[in-house]
Amino acid sequence: MDRLLIALVLVGLAIVVAVVLQRRKPAPPADTEWNIPVQLDRRDFARPDAPWLVAVFTSSTCDACAGVWSKAMHLDAGPEGPVCVQELEAIAEAEIHRRYGIDAVPLVLIAGDDGVVRRHFVGPVTATDLWAAVAEAREPGSTPDSCENHD
Repeated sequence: MDRLLIALVLVGLAIVVAVVLQRRKPAPPADTEWNIPVQLDRRDFARPDAPWLVAVFTSSTCDACAGVWSKAMHLDAGPEGPVCVQELEAIAEAEIHRRYGIDAVPLVLIAGDDGVVRRHFVGPVTATDLWAAVAEAREPGSTPDSCENHD
């Protein structure tokens, strides 16, 4: 009987040690790959006839999103202009976020009239980089290399 009791204590101790060691394992590295759509259906967005679309995916709970939107909104050239800028907030535009698999905000996509995404920015972006990317997309070679933000 004593041997059985000692065996049970040793098994219990081994289980406790195993649980403690399992908890001490470092967490796996965070996923740093985000889904960036390469093609958009322009009919999903405002003014599908505009030559250029700047789609700004945001969330109302994201502090950086407000800053990105405040910079991007000034790119809109009005109802007849060549650039349409649209904010797509995660709750208000949940279906579009799901359709395109948006899993990180802020995300800015610059797409041509064919819906092909020419440039993108994940996270905060400077106004200079954003404006230069739109200018370069509209007219390749129009900005010096130092203004380009290479992804």
